[in-house]
Amino acid sequence: MGSGQVVTVFGAYGHTGRFVVAELLERGFVPVLSGRDAEKLKALAASHPELDVRPASVDDPAALDHALAGATAVINCAGPFATTAAPVIEAALRAAIPYVDVAAEIEANVDTFEQFTDRARTAGAVIVPAMAFYGGLGDLLTTAAMGDWKAADEAHIAYGLSSWHPTAGTRAAGAVSRERRGDRRVRYTQGKLEYTQDAAPTLEWPFPDPMGPRSVIGEFSMADVVTVPSHLAIPEVRNYMTVVAARDLSASDTPAPSAVDDQGRSAQTFLVDVVVRSKGTERRAVARGQDIYAITAPLAVEAVDRILTGRTRTVGVASAGEIFDAADFLRALSAHLSLELRQ
Repeated sequence: MGSGQVVTVFGAYGHTGRFVVAELLERGFVPVLSGRDAEKLKALAASHPELDVRPASVDDPAALDHALAGATAVINCAGPFATTAAPVIEAALRAAIPYVDVAAEIEANVDTFEQFTDRARTAGAVIVPAMAFYGGLGDLLTTAAMGDWKAADEAHIAYGLSSWHPTAGTRAAGAVSRERRGDRRVRYTQGKLEYTQDAAPTLEWPFPDPMGPRSVIGEFSMADVVTVPSHLAIPEVRNYMTVVAARDLSASDTPAPSAVDDQGRSAQTFLVDVVVRSKGTERRAVARGQDIYAITAPLAVEAVDRILTGRTRTVGVASAGEIFDAADFLRALSAHLSLELRQ
């Protein structure tokens, strides 16, 4: 548990940031509330008068240094991460503390690996990008499904979402990603990221019970196409998304998520079905839970706890599956999701 350790949450007032703050408090950490909007921080602090509030802009290194002063780690929840990741990572390196973010943006995660891998490894620093539902959970499930395999021919990560009511942050990050890739689609094939303008295929995915077969958008690439290949020898990594969720995301009038329980979770449910194949043999990992934004909080906070207690396997920029014991990490989240490993 946190035992009073201080963790700065950048973007603490956002939808995911609030879940992260609550999870940190639940686990005995002391969050520092930080972010770019002083008024939103003030409003959040009204519910947590005991917590320190430190506004900071990503273009103000001194303010970022103040936000991280005395902290044992920082969790960046503020998108678009194309704008926030590098400045907050730089501040974490100056403070010599671990950095974790919840970025789902493919290009932003690529930037983190490309820009900071050498520096972080040399400094012995820990930087874990995409420690969230997208990027982190898929990578952990893929790594756990691999088991003792050193390589595989292909990995398929299918997202069975009952719905997807995107937050304002999700929409803003998506707009930045679309602009960066010129409205092209991205996929990971033949061992590299590839951009294409052809239409994504629609097919049926055989989700396990109780969901069953559902129509999905194929090559619906998420951050997994960055995190999984960063440490696993799999030349084909493919994502799939239920059609109903993809339609929710693309519709401009889909409302933001609304709480249905005392934890602030929405009614959205998810089933993540991961299949890895090697030389005709198949292995599978399945996770079920509620609310893709809410589950990001225990993922990120568990990561911080394991980093601070030395339960890691490497240093530098590393995805969840590389730096943590994937199966053990997932089992530690049993209060938040169910797990099946079929090997």
